[in-house]
Amino acid sequence: MKRIFLFLATNLAIVLVLSISMRLLGVEPYLNEQGLNLNALLIFAAVMGFGGSFISLAISKWTAKMSVGAQVIETPSNSEEFWLVETVRRQAQAAGIGMPEVAIYDSPEVNAFATGMNKNNALVAVSTGLLRNMSRDEAEAVLGHEVSHVANGDMVTLALIQGVVNTFVMFLSRVIGHVVDRVVFKTERGQGPAFFVTMIVAELVLGILASIIVMWFSRQREFRADRGGADLAGRQKMIAALQALQRAHPAPLPDKMAAFGISGGVGGGLKRLFMTHPPLEERIAALQAAT
Repeated sequence: MKRIFLFLATNLAIVLVLSISMRLLGVEPYLNEQGLNLNALLIFAAVMGFGGSFISLAISKWTAKMSVGAQVIETPSNSEEFWLVETVRRQAQAAGIGMPEVAIYDSPEVNAFATGMNKNNALVAVSTGLLRNMSRDEAEAVLGHEVSHVANGDMVTLALIQGVVNTFVMFLSRVIGHVVDRVVFKTERGQGPAFFVTMIVAELVLGILASIIVMWFSRQREFRADRGGADLAGRQKMIAALQALQRAHPAPLPDKMAAFGISGGVGGGLKRLFMTHPPLEERIAALQAAT
C-alpha cells in the first residue's frame, strides 16, 4: 500500500508541476476550434515526456529510500557495514565515479539496486536477505554490478530513452485521434468524442510498443553491468553471484527501481518482451563465454 501511494503521489506531483510550468511559460493549448496545433502539441509532448522522466530521476534516491525503507550507512556500526562501505568505495574509485551512498534495506529477498541523478551522486542499496544468503565474494560481485550501472550512466540513459518514447507516444496518439475524428467521424470544428476515445486507445497501444523498446535497452544494459561487475570483482565471483540468485528466486523490486537491480523476473514468450532483465541463465552463459 505504501508503494502504491508513493507511486500515485509522485506521478500526480510531476504532472501538476509540469502543467504549471507550461502555463507559466505561455505554451499554447494544443487543442483549439480548428483542430490540433502541432507545434504546441510537440512542445506539450516533449515537456511531459522528458519532464516526467527527469523529475522521476531527480527524486529517485528519495523515492527508493521511502519505498523500501533503505537506511543509509552514515558511520559503519559493525564489521559488515564497514566492509560494505569500503567495498563500494574501492569499486567506485576503480570505476572513476564519486562515492555513492551505501544503504541497507530490510527484506528477506536476495536483491540490490542502484539509482541516482548522476554518476557522482548515486545510491547503492542491498537487502538484508542478500547479506544473509550470499558469501562476501558473491556480495562483492553484486556491488560491482550496481556500481557499474552507475559508472555506465544507465539511469540517465534510460531516462533519456523513456523521455523520447513518451514524447512520441503522446504526440502520435493525439495525431491519430485527430485524424480519426476528422476523417472517419467527419467532425468539422473542435473535437468530438471519437478524438478522446481514439487517443486513449492509441496511447495504450503505443505505450505497450514503447515499453518493449525500453525493456530491450534495459536488458542489454544488464549484460554490460554484469561485465562491469566481473571487471571490478572478478568473473568467477560474478558468475557465482548470478548462480546464487538462481537458487534464491528473488522477488522483483518496485517498478521504478527494477531496471537497476541485480535480479529480474522470469518468463518466456510475450512476457520476455517486458522483462527488465535477461534470464539469469543467459547472463551466466554470456560471462562464461567471455574471453
